[in-house]
Amino acid sequence: MPEQSGQDLRLAVLIDADNASRTAMRDVMAEIAVYGTPTIKRIYGDWTTPNMTSWKPILLENAISPIQQYGYTTGKNSTDSAMIIDAMDILYTGRVDGFVLVSSDSDFTRLAVRLREAGMKVYGMGERKTPSAFIVACDKFVYIEVIRDAAEKARTGETRKPEPPKLERPAKEPAARGSRRQKKAEEPPPVPAEPEPAQSVPPEVIMLIADSLEMLGDEDGYVLMGDLGNLLVKKQPDFDPRNFGFTKLTNLVRALDRFEVDIRSTSQPHVKHIYVRDKRRK
Repeated sequence: MPEQSGQDLRLAVLIDADNASRTAMRDVMAEIAVYGTPTIKRIYGDWTTPNMTSWKPILLENAISPIQQYGYTTGKNSTDSAMIIDAMDILYTGRVDGFVLVSSDSDFTRLAVRLREAGMKVYGMGERKTPSAFIVACDKFVYIEVIRDAAEKARTGETRKPEPPKLERPAKEPAARGSRRQKKAEEPPPVPAEPEPAQSVPPEVIMLIADSLEMLGDEDGYVLMGDLGNLLVKKQPDFDPRNFGFTKLTNLVRALDRFEVDIRSTSQPHVKHIYVRDKRRK
């Protein structure tokens, strides 16, 4: 089977209702659309219990199919086995190219490993409390808190450019003799876009970027930004510029004095390639 681009991936979205955020589900589904097309969307839980009632409008809004799994034993999460069995059934049908496991439960670690062994792309989405074993078992892991914060900023308009200040109109003066009309008030100068928030990036993340550049760099040390991003996620599946307050990797790298960004033109007028290198490279 030829390799498909991220946008063409057919994804099976499997959600553990006992370990998933209800308030962030709409934003989670929007995040999933970035990685591919969710052709199967299922959520697992005991829908006979009263505390699951609030899920109903969320499932209808996002066209997610609820899968009933009774809690046979008190205090035991019974949805895990049903979700794992369904995942293996879907795997053997060959109808999808990847899986999205929405849970913060480490019990799905072995499932993620098995799906990757079968050549599937595996994306994990859970809260920051998710054990590292499950995180590293996925191709990429995204924190629910990061997804929620990014969506909230977009909704409140924090990413939009600020409006230009209003100028007070001066009092009208009598027109000079011979002039046909008064001069129009000058337009206010455009306000530049706000820079990315200056937030501290941990030293270990800076070293992760530097080591990756050393591995991929050409004779002059330059690396295509897209290649750098791919390697960072392979090394650390939960790596995401949004974890540090930046919308894109390019913005994060530019904020660090250690690295140099070079934008190069191509034969196509509207296509540019972004390269980065470590200034300390010997």
